Amino acid sequence: MLLSNDLTGEGIRYEEEVFRKSDGSTRILGIWDQTIQTGQPPAGILYGTEYRRELINLALQSENPREIVPSYDENGHGTALASVAAGSILRNGLGFVGAAPEADIVVVKLKQAKQYLRDFYLVPEDVPAYAESDILVALRYLESYAISLARPLVICFAMGTNLGDHEGHSIMADFLNQIATRRSRAVVVCGGNEGNSAHHYMGMPSDGRRDMTDNVEIRVDGNTRGFIAELWGCPPTKHAITIRTPGGEVTPRVDFREQQSREFEFVFERSKVQVDHVLVEPISGEELIFFRFINPTQGIWTIQVVSSGEREGSTFHIWLPLTEFLDSDTYFLRPSPYITLTEPANGREIIATTTYNDANGSFWAESGRGYTRTGRIKPDICSPGVDINTILGSRTGSSMAVAFAAGASALFLQWAVVEGNQPRVESRELRNYLIRGADRSLGETYPSREWGYGRLNIAGTFNVLAGV
Repeated sequence: MLLSNDLTGEGIRYEEEVFRKSDGSTRILGIWDQTIQTGQPPAGILYGTEYRRELINLALQSENPREIVPSYDENGHGTALASVAAGSILRNGLGFVGAAPEADIVVVKLKQAKQYLRDFYLVPEDVPAYAESDILVALRYLESYAISLARPLVICFAMGTNLGDHEGHSIMADFLNQIATRRSRAVVVCGGNEGNSAHHYMGMPSDGRRDMTDNVEIRVDGNTRGFIAELWGCPPTKHAITIRTPGGEVTPRVDFREQQSREFEFVFERSKVQVDHVLVEPISGEELIFFRFINPTQGIWTIQVVSSGEREGSTFHIWLPLTEFLDSDTYFLRPSPYITLTEPANGREIIATTTYNDANGSFWAESGRGYTRTGRIKPDICSPGVDINTILGSRTGSSMAVAFAAGASALFLQWAVVEGNQPRVESRELRNYLIRGADRSLGETYPSREWGYGRLNIAGTFNVLAGV
């Protein structure tokens, strides 16, 4: 699985004043840069280079810090996110202040996914993309760091993918859930920016009839190398598909009985379509049909989906890739804006946040929306993420929202764990404290697909604890 970077994984510009204490020393405990192979990797890990606080402080005292600690955030996104979550108080708050300004910081800069993965998923060359395996090792590094210091840990996970069952069943989600259920841990995940992208299609209910046919139309722009798509269905309904090109050619029917990858070429199109159909996907147990459209002709492609079964209300869903993973304007003609939270935001134990504009109180149209594919409540809360002041200027996106939520979570763990008020707290409890303190508008129904249980308000959470 590949995850995109709205996001973090880009590292941090450690020289910035916003990551220093008042005496000029760093607040960064460590940086693991997976892209640099010339130094010492973290204990138990065989690649990358780790830079500890002592070395970072030595670099800050030198005339050329990057000669000592060469790790750098090229595009500035990781730096902006970290400043919102945990930026220092500058000039008594008039210069800058982050959500948790006294929190220590540990950073992982991820290496880019290998070329064969980028080629398989048809990811444009200039787009950051990270392999799930590298992210899992990064999470292990963060957890082991917290264990070594006997400190609480907040993981700010500002990445997402449209791949997956959108029910939180994946190796990544399982690992995040494991961390989230440990004492003094919080895992906060962004909901992504796919709500208005027209990259989700929800099929019609089976309505109790034996067979239902749905024509799913995808508008494909010109000059695209290709794209992938995933269809997910719920048992006991089964699905079969045929594909019609813009020129009118139709593939043979494909269902789970084929037991092998199918590749279709066309007489009047130079395109190829590859299809894999798995009736019971091993991790989720659900039906999965995976598509690769290679050099698709410009125009309207149609996936005809035949649903067979007698389950009342059963639906199927198809997701296109993230906007960043498409090199052209490709979208469904009849999309649904719901169930557009990116994975792993649908994980059961993590805290998932969507995005709103705190200047006018409106929900941000690009933000992902819930619920999960089977109707479980996600997101949990909604956080500010529009025109947010960062150390590198104003930024908008779900990564800003998750930075606020992570900073608020760090403040809570400071009170609960460090100050000894509730030392055994974990993500599940923290989520419910944030929900109890959230702001809710009159006339709005909660939980909702957009707002979850309300707008993030950490002061409201402490007011609840104080009985105010």
